[in-house]
Amino acid sequence: MLDSCKLKSACNLPFICNKKIINTAGTSNAEVPLADPGMYQLDITLRRGQSLAARDRGGTSDPYVKFKIGGKEVFRSKIIHKNLNPVWEEKACILVDHLREPLYIKVFDYDFGLQDDFMGSAFLDLTQLELNRPTDVTLTLKDPHYPDHDLGIILLSVILTPKEGESRDVTMLMRKSWKRSSKELSENEVVGSYFSVKSLFWRFQTQSLRLSDLHRKSHLWRGIVSITLIEGRDLKAMDSNGLSDPYVKFRLGHQKYKSKIMPKTLNPQWREQFDFHLYEERGGVIDITAWDKDAGKRDDFIGRCQVDLSALSREQTHKLELQLEEGEGHLVLLVTLTASATVSISDLSVNSLEDQKEREEILKRYSPLRIFHNLKDVGFLQVKVIRAEGLMAADVTGKSDPFCVVELNNDRLLTHTVYKNLNPEWNKVFTFNIKDIHSVLEVTVYDEDRDRSADFLGKVAIPLLSIQNGEQKAYVLKNKQLTGPTKGVIYLEIDVIFNAVKASLRTLIPKEQKYIEEENRLSKQLLLRNFIRMKRCVMVLVNAAYYVNSCFDWDSPPRSLAAFVVVEDMLEDEEEEDDKDDKDSEKKGFINKIYAIQEVCVSVQNILDEVASFGERIKNTFNWTVPFLSWLAIVALCVFTAILYCIPLRYIVLVWGINKFTKKLRSPYAIDNNELLDFLSRVPSDVQVLQFCLESCLTCLHFEICDVNIS
Repeated sequence: MLDSCKLKSACNLPFICNKKIINTAGTSNAEVPLADPGMYQLDITLRRGQSLAARDRGGTSDPYVKFKIGGKEVFRSKIIHKNLNPVWEEKACILVDHLREPLYIKVFDYDFGLQDDFMGSAFLDLTQLELNRPTDVTLTLKDPHYPDHDLGIILLSVILTPKEGESRDVTMLMRKSWKRSSKELSENEVVGSYFSVKSLFWRFQTQSLRLSDLHRKSHLWRGIVSITLIEGRDLKAMDSNGLSDPYVKFRLGHQKYKSKIMPKTLNPQWREQFDFHLYEERGGVIDITAWDKDAGKRDDFIGRCQVDLSALSREQTHKLELQLEEGEGHLVLLVTLTASATVSISDLSVNSLEDQKEREEILKRYSPLRIFHNLKDVGFLQVKVIRAEGLMAADVTGKSDPFCVVELNNDRLLTHTVYKNLNPEWNKVFTFNIKDIHSVLEVTVYDEDRDRSADFLGKVAIPLLSIQNGEQKAYVLKNKQLTGPTKGVIYLEIDVIFNAVKASLRTLIPKEQKYIEEENRLSKQLLLRNFIRMKRCVMVLVNAAYYVNSCFDWDSPPRSLAAFVVVEDMLEDEEEEDDKDDKDSEKKGFINKIYAIQEVCVSVQNILDEVASFGERIKNTFNWTVPFLSWLAIVALCVFTAILYCIPLRYIVLVWGINKFTKKLRSPYAIDNNELLDFLSRVPSDVQVLQFCLESCLTCLHFEICDVNIS
């Protein structure tokens, strides 16, 4: 019995892959490759494509390439516009846990606002690559539905290297031990061989843990790139009126940002600021493309440029004037590289706040005495993702492969995957740096799929100001829109430490925009809801108008006497512009007209939402929906009243005017903002209040059901 147990344990040791040299990727080998226990680094250079398929009406395509391993996207190339023989010359560095999963290469044609067209795919068998040797690979693109079609080829250069030399030595020793134990041995020889392999296995397991920890840390960013888009100069005119409606897209790896649209100008002033995360020590390259917005048809390409972050020094702001390639004009940017914020992933046993020394340091960092030290560092957030129960079965086997994504604004971290389990336990601790105390923590559970994108299982959204420190709570998972529950609950324990003065000051500056948000789509239900919200706000204004009218009708003499002091507004007649834009001489097709109508409907839907949200936020400020913001408004009004009492109004207006007129001289690249609008942007609208209230109601209902079941 003892011997059989020993042999069973020995048989569970990982096998070693057989490696062969290839120059092209084709079908997999007949013999099944054995698993490789080490971690590898796969360096890929995407060279070019030849004779790719035409997917656009003009007989061309806008191709880009995706690399996938295990169903997850690990790299996406830049888009080459209107070219069937594109040259990319892009490099990617990928960490590979094992070589069983092939590298899938998929090519798509980019269509703005529409679903991208499939242009072909191929795969590369990693088990047939020779270690430490550059290999040129030619991949023939195929469509599984039309295998006879010729879709062109993709040329790559790849090199596969072990991440740790020690791991490879352990692998070779295990191979020798396994070969020796597979021969006919006596009972004593088998036991001795088992213990020899066991000692090597424990050595390998320690090495594997260290390597997997390294792989986990690769998901954490090593720095932050702060980008300010200032202006464009002498951009190319793309419309018939001699102007353009330009906007700019930025991309760093998988991170993307799209600027606002500046209508009818060739010298736009954006003054937008956003941050990207740096995942590579070398810095990476930011791809920048400028576009002209066209309603009802594809946007026009104005030009492109790149910023090589490896050439920029850290902790210093660089002013860049970039010439647009394949077009005309310049873009002016401010780029700053800084060290990484406080983010980490650890096991449940490693807890920053439970260590008394670390907790005291964190409390000291955000004490009231350090108000003006790094105003962007508002607070510290620790999230314990413990477990989930009763998740939805997403696979045909009645199970799921769940993993969890924790997001705070643009900071995004994830847990490992627990395979074939509807009640997973993660036991992970995440820490974040809080830049805005009015942010919302989002925790989303997905099901990992090998050959396609992950399936959504549920989501919770928790405002930081509503968190009760140190309390483990079960949150009911909801749908993507946070309007109703799905199946399952997730157990979280959250702690928030912040400086109230810093948080108040940050409330009066522009809110950070999420650059991974999806664009709004036309929805009949959403359009109707926004119309009803808008109607309520209009009715408030109508009632106010009736109230004012009653003053002029002398329904209440004291009120009418007070209203008598109101002077008439001076109305200025504005001359209507005689110059009208030239009509486009092109005849739009039926599909283009449909897209134009859809864009107009989406714009109306968004405008209704913005106006209704503005009115609801004003109301929610005065009904104490968020006590922190209501107290802040009261304190600000009290301070303003005291200033008016002590200082004459004319001096206040004089100081305000001098500040406004000299602002551009003192800080030419400052971002314009309105403190009142920035404050209101932090107040939740009625829709957001309903989402957050539903979260707490569902949680309470879950606990009541659990109590009933226990009883």
